[in-house]
Amino acid sequence: MTDDALQKMQFLYALRSSGVTDKRVLSAMEAVDRAPFITGIFNTRAYEDMPLPIACGQTISQPSIVGLMTQALHISPRDKVLEVGTGSGYQAAILSRLARRVYTVDRHRKLVIEAREVFDSLGISNITAITADGSFGLPDQAPFDRIIVTAAAEDPPGPLLEQLKVGGIMVVPVGQSDAVQHLIVVRKSETGFDYDELRQVRFVPLLEGLGKDV
Repeated sequence: MTDDALQKMQFLYALRSSGVTDKRVLSAMEAVDRAPFITGIFNTRAYEDMPLPIACGQTISQPSIVGLMTQALHISPRDKVLEVGTGSGYQAAILSRLARRVYTVDRHRKLVIEAREVFDSLGISNITAITADGSFGLPDQAPFDRIIVTAAAEDPPGPLLEQLKVGGIMVVPVGQSDAVQHLIVVRKSETGFDYDELRQVRFVPLLEGLGKDV
């Protein structure tokens, strides 16, 4: 067995051990190489199940968390998905293999430009990456079947709740940035919202406004 094959097998084993069991999600994560989304000295650690630093003081989430959040969305092939917090673009690339269309927004223009370049290099054509204040969502493209937030808010942002379709699902980390956060699954019904807690997590905070690099 080659080193690459062994690394990929260990990578998938780590995902399953963490509770990622959905076959479509596992297939998507097997198909999308994490390495192109990590530059510099950390590139060799792409297959490790750990968060890694990227530009603009942000991080690429550990794959098991990416898998668990993606699994909790229950994405169908016809869904339109909004991701708040493009970061490296890795999460969006996973979503692109499961959904019809992915819109991803980030407050850092540099991250959006770099993510677009990786999407292009991988031939991914169903992602639209936009520099914007993600806490306000994307009203022009709403409503969305699924929304995923990859930064922690004190509460699920009101504009994002509004932009979620009835019957839709949102996954969002909630909590103070310097304390324990909880990964919350929000389901929207005709009568309101249902909330379920998945697990404790730690994400960078969801900040309003655009990054200084814009």
